Amino acid sequence: MVMAEAEAREYRQELSVHPRTLVAIRRIVGMRVRMWGFGQLEEAVTLCVHELLTNVDKHAPTPRCVLTLQREIAGVRAIVSDTSTELPVLREPDWSAENGRGMVVLENLADAWGATLNSDGKDVWFEVSDHAIPQGA
Repeated sequence: MVMAEAEAREYRQELSVHPRTLVAIRRIVGMRVRMWGFGQLEEAVTLCVHELLTNVDKHAPTPRCVLTLQREIAGVRAIVSDTSTELPVLREPDWSAENGRGMVVLENLADAWGATLNSDGKDVWFEVSDHAIPQGA
């Protein structure tokens, strides 16, 4: 069973985000990233997922969302789909404020990120890669 899970290229989970659930979700994400052989990316991926899920809790009309992790050749792609149609915007944060830095964290840790509207709201995605792995490996 563990072998089959490690070979799976996608992990999908429907969630109801709440600050108390974020620790458990980070553990699940970290475990999946390690199973795929990208332990060196675990911290970046889990922190970026945490930031996107925190945005769902703070900005979406409901805490319901879907987290999808995809194993890529050289890293991990994550997608958080929620019911809000408001696309995230990268802004210069107020460093004295308690929040407002999530997209800056994503910008600095992810190799790429973006957001698109869908029929139910939006998808916010990011990719984190291990640059030591040659493309096409």
